[in-house]
Amino acid sequence: MYRLPLLLCLALPAAALAEEPATEPLTPALSNTRPIPLPDNASSHATDSGQETADRIATLESRLAESEQQRQALSEQLAAPDNSQDEAQITGLRQENQRLKLQLREAQANQPPRLLSEQQTWYVTGAGTALLAFILGALARGKRRQRREWIN
Repeated sequence: MYRLPLLLCLALPAAALAEEPATEPLTPALSNTRPIPLPDNASSHATDSGQETADRIATLESRLAESEQQRQALSEQLAAPDNSQDEAQITGLRQENQRLKLQLREAQANQPPRLLSEQQTWYVTGAGTALLAFILGALARGKRRQRREWIN
């Protein structure tokens, strides 16, 4: 009873694949185009456009040559980088580093010596806490100074 829906779910994709039509690969739209024949009076325009095309090709070739020269110059610049700017920055950073080290030494020299070390500070804190607990215990006891008799 439970197998029927499972079989149906498996059969539906198989049926959809079987019914799917075979598709042809798409060809580019330009492959189906044919050259348009020129009218009879277009021959004079063809020579004019041929001259324009030749001029355009010549300008493009000259621009290409200029671009190649610029590319060559830039690649030479990248091959031999100008380190003067980097050296100036490094020198400035070294000077600032020296100045900061000097300021640190001066600040450490001008700092007053510590009264207590860290270990001594913890010792004093513990002693103060014990003394405070003793005083509060004595105050809480009150005037009952009589000795308690534990053994009768």
